[in-house]
Amino acid sequence: MKLVKVCTTSNDCIVITTGIALGAIVVTAKMSSVKTPCIGICSTTSLGDIVCRGCKRYSFEVIDWNGYDATAKQAVMKRIEKLTAQILESKFRIFSVPNLQLGLAHFKMPFHPDLSPYCWLHNLLSKHHLKIDKLEDYGVYIQPEFAHMDLHGICELVEQEMLVLCEAHYRRYIDVGCESKEEAV
Repeated sequence: MKLVKVCTTSNDCIVITTGIALGAIVVTAKMSSVKTPCIGICSTTSLGDIVCRGCKRYSFEVIDWNGYDATAKQAVMKRIEKLTAQILESKFRIFSVPNLQLGLAHFKMPFHPDLSPYCWLHNLLSKHHLKIDKLEDYGVYIQPEFAHMDLHGICELVEQEMLVLCEAHYRRYIDVGCESKEEAV
C-alpha cells in the first residue's frame, strides 16, 4: 500500500491509500472539512467578476465566506455541485472514480468526498486539462456527442456554459431588482 497525503494552502488534507487487492486498484480517500471551495483561479477579487471563474461562487460569497456557518457553506456547495454536475454529465462520463482520485492525487488536488465526482473532475480540468494526454487514464471519457472536439475546446465550452448558468441564477435569485432598474433607465 502507498500513502499519499495532499494538502492545500488552506490546510485541507486528503490522505489517499492506493494499492492492489485481488488484481484491482484500491483507493480510499479521507479529507478534512473543506474550508473553502477555492481552486486558486479567483476572478472576483482580481477582476471584479460577479461569478468566480474558478470555484463559481458569487463575489459576495467569496468575500463573506469565512463568516458563513456550516449550513450556509453547505448550501453554497450544493448549488455549485448541482450546476457543475448538470453541465459535466452532458459532456463526460466517469467510469472509474478510483482512477479519478488517483489523478487528483497526482496533481495534488483536494476533493470533497461528499460532493459529486463531477465536481472533482471540473476542478481537475479547470486547472490541469492542458497537462492531460489521455482522459481515460483518469477514469473519464468524453460523451460521443463531443468526441469530435479536443479536451481544451470542451473545457472552454464547459466554462462558458457554467458562467452563463451561474450568472442567470444570480440574476434570477440574488439580484432580483436588476431588471427593473435597467428598464427604468
